[in-house]
Amino acid sequence: MQKIKNLAYLLVCSLLLFSCGEYQKVLNKGAVEDQYKMAVKMYETKKYSKALRLFEKITPSYRGKPQMERISFMIAQSNFNEKNYSLSGYYFDRFAKNYPKSSKKEEAAYLSAYSYKLASPVFSKDPTDTNKALASFQDFINTYPDSDKIVEANQHYKELRYKLQKKYFEIAKTYYRTAGYDLRNYKAAIQAFDNLLSDYLGSEFKEEALYYRLKAAHDFVLKSFDRRKEERIKDAIEAYEKLKRNFPESQFMEDSDKMLATLKQEELRIQELIEKQKELLASKNKS
Repeated sequence: MQKIKNLAYLLVCSLLLFSCGEYQKVLNKGAVEDQYKMAVKMYETKKYSKALRLFEKITPSYRGKPQMERISFMIAQSNFNEKNYSLSGYYFDRFAKNYPKSSKKEEAAYLSAYSYKLASPVFSKDPTDTNKALASFQDFINTYPDSDKIVEANQHYKELRYKLQKKYFEIAKTYYRTAGYDLRNYKAAIQAFDNLLSDYLGSEFKEEALYYRLKAAHDFVLKSFDRRKEERIKDAIEAYEKLKRNFPESQFMEDSDKMLATLKQEELRIQELIEKQKELLASKNKS
């Protein structure tokens, strides 16, 4: 029994060595046709990295030929299976554009978007692939509304949109949290919250964004010189009214009411100060 096992092991090793040797021979010195056949063989046996090396070599020779459609799809799929998601997103997108009559066009369009989603990092990192995935899924949804992948595409789109909203919400909050060290960050926070609310209507973060937008405006008033406060108080009160109009039962309403009271007191103080300055100016002019 042990001899049989040893022979089987040797046979398997021999086959592997022969296979590797054959692959290297074709890769380095094979004719283009042989390299194409070997690339397809590697692809079909799920040896995608080896297939990609061969596809890279033969692509210039097959460009413009009928085989190129199949090669292009296998390149995209091989990158996807190797988890090179940014590359597979690019190649699937290029396939869909280059072969508009292909039976695989819809599949390629979906896999392009899905690849970019898989390449999309956590919300705190560079959103380039997230934006590509969003645009690709939106294009897929518009182009293939009856696709059997439409439910999945909509779900992926929703998840990606949430990820971007969270990213921009956290950026705005970071501006607010660091404004104590740099007063310019109050303005940056206000602008960032405004951008989030205008870019993502109906955002899942809308209530909290409106609240923090109010906090940033409120705190900015308190840290400002008196001569700058009049307009900033007006802006902060408008932020309060917007929160209350959209979320009258908001969990943040109690704290927001306290901020409004502070703003009203400050508004009254500034108005009295302005009146005194006017009276003083009038008195000087008379004299």
